[in-house]
This record gives sequence, structure tokens and C-alpha cells, in this order.
Amino acid sequence: MSDYSFISAFIVGLAGSLHCVGMCGGIAGALRAAVPGGQPPLPYIFSYNLGRITSYAIAGAVTGVLGQVARASVSHGLMIFQLLSAVMLIAMGLYLAQWWRGLARLEKLGNGLWQRIRPWSKRFIPFKSPLSAFPYGFIWGWLPCGLVYSTLTWALVSGDGLYGAATMAAFGLGTFPALIAVSLGAGWLLKLLQHPKTKSLVAICLIIYAVFLIYRTLNGNN
Repeated sequence: MSDYSFISAFIVGLAGSLHCVGMCGGIAGALRAAVPGGQPPLPYIFSYNLGRITSYAIAGAVTGVLGQVARASVSHGLMIFQLLSAVMLIAMGLYLAQWWRGLARLEKLGNGLWQRIRPWSKRFIPFKSPLSAFPYGFIWGWLPCGLVYSTLTWALVSGDGLYGAATMAAFGLGTFPALIAVSLGAGWLLKLLQHPKTKSLVAICLIIYAVFLIYRTLNGNN
């Protein structure tokens, strides 16, 4: 996996949680209202996020297999996919900082599927037990998201279903802390993550890392 490692995917997820909080923070906060009265919300929140991360892993596994097939049939497939992943990382940084909204167009590609499966989530509300929060999170994991789509290119680079699943699971775990904190009512964290200076700093770091990956790839250090 070289630079496209699980640790890198986790860090990208951690950085990308700025976008996740803005896009899914309302969903995470609403989870508390679905928890039966008098019960601690944490088990439900963990179950929801576990379902969400599981959906990412499945998408990563499918993408990894597709990458394996494509690399076998495309000349210099690995280099092409690595460059694509780095370019998408730049796009992610620009998206987080609101300097360029190109990834928003990718989100529209998943709207058709999302409109079909979203109604199923209502069957699990209100939660009867922490287990019922898992399928709810699994369904919401398919919410169209340019950040997820861009990270899936890392699974494509892996060229393996298992590695693709692990890569996306690591990314999902990176988004976990911020969403847990917001779900538990950490408003101060939400303000910090949504601050323009925070977004700009993270975006610059992602872009610098992407440029480094492009340099490594073009110089044959895969």
C-alpha cells in the first residue's frame, strides 16, 4: 500500500471529519432524540457509526476488486490510479476549504441510489435497542458524499478487495471521533471544526501531501 496506507486513510478521515460534521452533524445530533428515554445514548451512537463504517468497508471492497480487474487490463494502471488518488486528494482539500466545489458534482451521481434506500432507514426509528441503530447507520453510510467518493480512489489503488475494505474502514474510523463528540453535544468542537481557519489549515496540509504523493509516483517511488 506504501503511502496509500491505512494510517494515511485514517488521517484523511480525521481531516475530512470537518466536512462530515457539517454534512452529517445534524444526523448525528438527531440520534439522541431516537434513543429511548432514560437510556444512555453512547451505545446507540457507537452502533450507528459502526453501521456507517461497515457500509464504507463494503464499498471499499467492491472498489478494490474493480481496481484489481482494471490494473490487470490497463497499461501502467497502478501509476494512473495513484495519480488519480492524489488529484482527488487535492480536490478534497479544495472542497473542505470551500475554494472549489467540484466534488459536489460527484455527490449528485449517488442521488438515484440514495433516494431508493433512504426510506428504509425510517423503519428503525425510534430505536428499540442499540442493535437497531446499526442498520440505520449502515443505510446512512450510503449518503452521497464527495469526500467518501474521493477516498474510494484509494481503495481502487489497493487493487484488492480486502485492502480496499480495510482502507475505507480506516477512513471511517478517522471520522469517528468528531461525530461521536458532536453526537454527545460537544458544541465547542463543532465551532472549532467549522471555523474557516481550521478548514483552510487542514486543506493546505492535504494539498501538500497530495503534491508529495504525485512527486513520489512520478519518480517511481511506489
